Amino acid sequence: MVDHSGKNLPRPTIETEKYWQGCRKHELLIQKCTECDHYQFYPRIMCTRCSSNQVEWERTSGKGIVISFTIIRRPISKAYKAETPYVVALIKLEEGPVMMSNIIHCDLEAVKVGMGVEVEFEDWSEEISIPKFRPANEGV
Repeated sequence: MVDHSGKNLPRPTIETEKYWQGCRKHELLIQKCTECDHYQFYPRIMCTRCSSNQVEWERTSGKGIVISFTIIRRPISKAYKAETPYVVALIKLEEGPVMMSNIIHCDLEAVKVGMGVEVEFEDWSEEISIPKFRPANEGV
């Protein structure tokens, strides 16, 4: 396992606990409203479309497309120096919501808006696994 000491580890909350449990199992979960079928991310206690509190967790396909990105060339701290430069991207999941993550296993100059990607997880600790995205093998 890569040394992730000194990095900003997420702290699960009541709203995000199931999301992080899914990540630990290498499953990307998002919420879906049972009243209006709306998918949402980031986790909330109610639906952002109809305000229902009937939201449940569903496993996603783990696929999406890059809708925006930037290349980070300066680390935010010494803990991130070994990974610099890296890509931070907005990923539109097949299910609809957009999430921010990193693009990995790809030449930085090859990242493009519209590029298909698939989720991959990095285990940062015994409790936390981080979803990141790699280029998709097939079109999304």
